[in-house]
Amino acid sequence: MFNFLSVFAVPPDAIYPKVQLGFKIPDISQILTFILRFFFIIAGLVALLYLLLGALSWITSGGNKESVDKAREKIQAAVVGLILIFVVLALVIVIETVFFIPGEGLGISKPIHFPGLVERGAN
Repeated sequence: MFNFLSVFAVPPDAIYPKVQLGFKIPDISQILTFILRFFFIIAGLVALLYLLLGALSWITSGGNKESVDKAREKIQAAVVGLILIFVVLALVIVIETVFFIPGEGLGISKPIHFPGLVERGAN
């Protein structure tokens, strides 16, 4: 009698060939570096968009004092946000350059590096 499960049964000592994916799966340090850099890019773009919205609301205020004040506050908040982004980036880059080993960093100008507990030997 034909046993359907025996066709798909795999012996426990079977050796499978390595599969080539066509790309390298990133490790956690590369993913965290990407996320951190992506966060700063998005923050800068949001601040620029907020600046443009403030400028547009100033243009379309029609001389209304209250609308101009709201637009001025938007522009000031956007400029302060941009300045804070650049100050934080500059401080992190200085800290990475001064205090970290070359090639290691916090993810801004140099990638994050997690030291392994056990060194892998050549296979």
